[in-house]
Amino acid sequence: MTADRLDAPDPLDALAQDRVDFRFKGLPPEAEGATVADLAARRLNLFTDGFTTPVLTLSAERLEHNLALMETYATRHGLTFAPHGKTSMAPQLFRRQIEHGAWGITLAVPHQVRVARRFGIERIFLANELVDAAALRWLSGELDTDPSFRFVCYVDSVRGVELMQAALAAAGATRPVDVVVELGAGIGARTGARTEAECAAVADAVAGADRLRLVGVAGYEGEVPEADGDRVRAWLRRLVTLAVDFDKAGRFAGTDEIVVSAGGSAWFDAVADVFADIPELSLPVLKLLRSGAYVSHDDGHYRHLTPFNRVPEEGALHPAFRLWAQVVSRPAPDQAFINAGKRDAAHDLDLPEAQAVRRDTVRDASGVTVTGLSDQHGWLRLDPDAELEVGDWLGMGLSHPCTAFDKWQLIPVVESDGTVVDYVRTFF
Repeated sequence: MTADRLDAPDPLDALAQDRVDFRFKGLPPEAEGATVADLAARRLNLFTDGFTTPVLTLSAERLEHNLALMETYATRHGLTFAPHGKTSMAPQLFRRQIEHGAWGITLAVPHQVRVARRFGIERIFLANELVDAAALRWLSGELDTDPSFRFVCYVDSVRGVELMQAALAAAGATRPVDVVVELGAGIGARTGARTEAECAAVADAVAGADRLRLVGVAGYEGEVPEADGDRVRAWLRRLVTLAVDFDKAGRFAGTDEIVVSAGGSAWFDAVADVFADIPELSLPVLKLLRSGAYVSHDDGHYRHLTPFNRVPEEGALHPAFRLWAQVVSRPAPDQAFINAGKRDAAHDLDLPEAQAVRRDTVRDASGVTVTGLSDQHGWLRLDPDAELEVGDWLGMGLSHPCTAFDKWQLIPVVESDGTVVDYVRTFF
């Protein structure tokens, strides 16, 4: 950081002084007007101190476990880690990820970059193309005023390079923007140049743009069509070969390291395998992994996809989310309704999973299944032996962290005994 930034107040401290009010779902009505820091210091109990349903929680112990596990994994495999921040958009979690060894934070769109910069993130990898003139004008100002700010983004077309160059020149940018050529994962996949020849044409365009600097290659293996271990590794080897060929052609002149980046949350074991075999290049190689969903993990999509299922000897991520709702109606012996629905629960990949029931104590939610969601109701099917009454709290696991985080602005962090020790603020 520059000296003036070191002397500035910590923006997370300012965030903790925000006052609790009607904006934040699930918090005790009696907390109105308290600062977030004061509320955390009270160490309220989730079940007995006035929290209202529905309320989304994060497990304190599981968050810490997941952060530590991925730090260990990246170190063990010689990978630099820039976790994808679009998962949580929570600056407090960004800080903890960096404290657990992350190089920086990966993001997807300009607004997310602005959030990260507001909270002091000094290294950002934008895993997307950036051709918006207004965003590029703002970015050039950030780069020009903060020499310690490192920013890298994708390019995948000559047209995109031309738009970036024009916008940065019009903004009077004095520092070039670092870019990596994105190799597409295949026909019908998402962004990225489809062939090595197209990648070379993009690199040639960057070489002719004085406001850009080519620093590497990147892509997203999660978009490989009909992905399996062999196909993903084959694509990753193409990415590495592209870096080698670019280096032999002298395309990375002017940089001090070569960025080779991939790695979502489903195939980071393949990334580790292939990146371990990157040959020696003319410059040091920054092997940048970008997995993001690990921070909270989940009870659905990523529970099934995580590479730790394939390499159990390396550890296991633990799902940290639990959404608590209350049973408000049981109109038939085999049917009940809770007061949480699409506005509260991630549902784009899987429905919530009923896990726990609390009346006076917490027990397993045996015989309870979530079968559907309305806007503000969850539909439950009950087996004949299910013990569930109006007024009970139902705790549910969620699938897909990205769409769980973005439904909640302030999320209690809860220890295993129900003590709320912190509150995570999100910015979507």
